[in-house]
Amino acid sequence: MPREEVMKWLRARFFPHIWCPGCGHGVIMHALLRSLTALDKKPEETVIASGIGCSSRMPGYINACTVHTTHGRSLGFATGIKLAKPELTVIDVMGDGDCTAIGGNHFIHACRRNIGITAIVMNNNIYGMTGGQASPTTPPGAKATTAPYGAIDPPFDICNLAAGAGATYVARATIAQPAMCEQYIKKGIQHKGFSVIEIVTHCHTQFGRKNKRSSPVDNLNFFKQASVAKAKADQMSPEELVGKIITGEFVNKDIPEYTEQYDKLIAKVRG
Repeated sequence: MPREEVMKWLRARFFPHIWCPGCGHGVIMHALLRSLTALDKKPEETVIASGIGCSSRMPGYINACTVHTTHGRSLGFATGIKLAKPELTVIDVMGDGDCTAIGGNHFIHACRRNIGITAIVMNNNIYGMTGGQASPTTPPGAKATTAPYGAIDPPFDICNLAAGAGATYVARATIAQPAMCEQYIKKGIQHKGFSVIEIVTHCHTQFGRKNKRSSPVDNLNFFKQASVAKAKADQMSPEELVGKIITGEFVNKDIPEYTEQYDKLIAKVRG
C-alpha cells in the first residue's frame, strides 16, 4: 500500500500527537487508516466520532469528518449522524471506560438496534487519561489508583457483552497483531449493521507501572504470550483460559440494519 495514500488521511498540522511514546493507540490508528485506504473510502464521506479519553483524541489526527463529543455519549452522536445520512461511513472510536462505564447504556442499545456504525473499542484496562482509575475491564487483582490492593470487581468481557446485546459483527485482536487489527476493522466497516472491534492495547504509564508491565515492549510480549485464537480457546477449559486473551471473530451474522428499517417505516407512514 503506497505510503502517500495512507498519509492523505492524516492531519499532519496537529502533530506531534499527545500520546505517550510507545502507546498502542498509534498502532490502532494506523490500522484504521490502512483500512480506510484499502476500502477506497473518501474523507468527505467518512465520519469518525469519539468521546473523552486518550483514545478519543484520535479523530483530531484524522483527515475526515470528525466529531469529538462528550464522555460516553459518542454513540448517541454517531447514531444521529447515521440516521441523518445513512450513506456515510460512520466509525466511533472509544476507550474501555468511555464505552462500558459512562457509555455503557449507549453501547448496549447501539448493539441492540444493529445500526450501521463501526465501534472500535481500545481496551487498555484502565482510565489512562484521568489518573489511572480502575475501569469495568480491569482484570481481577490488577492494581489501579482506585484499587491500590488489586481490583475485586468482576470485569466485563466486551465481546461477550456486545454479542449478548445484539451486535452483528464482533471481533477481538491485540496490538501485537496489527494485520489482524486491520483485517477486522475492514470487515467491520464493510459489515451492514453494528460492528464491534475490540483491540486490546496497553497504558504502560498508568496501568503498566503498577502491574509489572512498565514498558511498551513488556506489554507487547505479554499480549503475544497471553493471546489464544478462538478456535483453540473453544477446546480449552475455563481454568486454562484464566488470564488469556481470546482473539478472533465471535459474531458475524446478517440481520436487517436499523437505518434501512427506519427508511422503510417512513416510506410506509408516508405511503
